[in-house]
Amino acid sequence: MDKDTQADDALVDPISAQPHFHRTESQIAIAGHPIHAMLVAFPIALTMCTLGADAFYWWTGDVFWARAALWASGMAFIFGLLAGLSGTVELLLVPGIRARAASWTHFVIAVMLLSILGANWGYRLGVGYEDAVLPWGLLLSAFAAGFTAITGWHGGKLVFDYHIGTSSTGKG
Repeated sequence: MDKDTQADDALVDPISAQPHFHRTESQIAIAGHPIHAMLVAFPIALTMCTLGADAFYWWTGDVFWARAALWASGMAFIFGLLAGLSGTVELLLVPGIRARAASWTHFVIAVMLLSILGANWGYRLGVGYEDAVLPWGLLLSAFAAGFTAITGWHGGKLVFDYHIGTSSTGKG
């Protein structure tokens, strides 16, 4: 078999053969910087802060940490909604993002994370921030931190492996 015949017999991925598969540049950006990428740092950091504040409350018994966890969990949820909104718009607008199964996996896991963040904040609001920490608030915070790691790993895979939401030219 010669090389030309081998090339003709090669398998072709039908997804990557789509016309806009390689169009993955961000459509929701400010001066070329994707808004989703800028916003996701906040819910990630605030989720970890909630877990840390819960742990400090458990360790010290200082009410300050329970109140800090309430605020951190609420802001993690609100910033998560904003990051999720911008990410969803990117998913729906950019054909190269929409075509990849990994994008949908990240989306589904992120929606589940938002549910956990909302439950954590809602529980603290309903029960009272001090009473909510032990044991359920701490467990919800640990669960949210684990889900944040999984969601972030999938999001990072999209950026580093597939160059999703990046600019190939380095300009806006």
